[in-house]
Amino acid sequence: MVQVVNSPDSIVDGQVAPYPEPSGALRMTIPKGRIQEKVLGLLNQIGLNFLANDRSYRPLCSDPGFTTKLLKSQNIPGLVALGRHDCGFSGYDWVTEQNAQVVELLDLGFDPVRIVAAMPEELAERGDFRSLDLGRPLVVASEYRSLASRFIAENNLNAIFVQTFGATEALPPEDADIIIDNTASGATLRQNRLVIIDEIMRSTTRFICNRAALEIAGKRRILEEMTMLMKSTLAARGRVMLEMNVSKADFDKLVVDLPCMKAPTISELFNGGGYAVKISVPSADVRALIPQLVAKGARDILEYKVDKIVLGEV
Repeated sequence: MVQVVNSPDSIVDGQVAPYPEPSGALRMTIPKGRIQEKVLGLLNQIGLNFLANDRSYRPLCSDPGFTTKLLKSQNIPGLVALGRHDCGFSGYDWVTEQNAQVVELLDLGFDPVRIVAAMPEELAERGDFRSLDLGRPLVVASEYRSLASRFIAENNLNAIFVQTFGATEALPPEDADIIIDNTASGATLRQNRLVIIDEIMRSTTRFICNRAALEIAGKRRILEEMTMLMKSTLAARGRVMLEMNVSKADFDKLVVDLPCMKAPTISELFNGGGYAVKISVPSADVRALIPQLVAKGARDILEYKVDKIVLGEV
């Protein structure tokens, strides 16, 4: 269940950082900003509720076994790697940017973005950016110092890097020739007349932890349980449960090739006049599926949401 994606040591500026003395509570950090609501919603679904206000960075958890703190996503990988927090949620782009020595427990799939290189339309029309000659070094601007430096090196560019602090797309054309930035749809780039010239990586929100936390039995158990519950909750999203009745005469026609996860759940009705059939299906398929079920003899169809799907071998 636990996947180590980097080396086990917590390293900051080339030095191995000592893991703080373990406390009884699991120290968790939550990203502040646009992804905060989704993370808190997921935690709520697995039974962790939080009481917070706009002025506090330390929301209270309904489980006294947790201490929590709100931080910017960019700060979380490094601080988890350092051991100041046992676990947290952060974009994979910032884990990669910082080469954070953390353990990835789960890809939540939230906030999918691409990290891309982009340049003004008029410059892109002059040809391949790798051979572009402006009579001076190119100016490459980004919040991602490490990713931008690697981009410059891999493309053998004569370039100067400029560190940005938000609104990177506003710099071209006066202040930058190329930017390295994240984009979900590309709409903001297009609005600023920027053209994507390279895709550097893709990123989603990850649940990460410090390796040393996994060596503490109690914390490892909690982290593994959280991972299992979040994974089962995410698996349930996008699926619904359909329950229906069918006569004995129509039973064989209904159940043949019936979509389900492994096999339909079937029980005989009390009066022996037919069967109750239950299946879990993708919610996107329901609109087309229900008329097909009715045509095959299904009656009294109930549709309801699924909160968790705990996968496993039968």
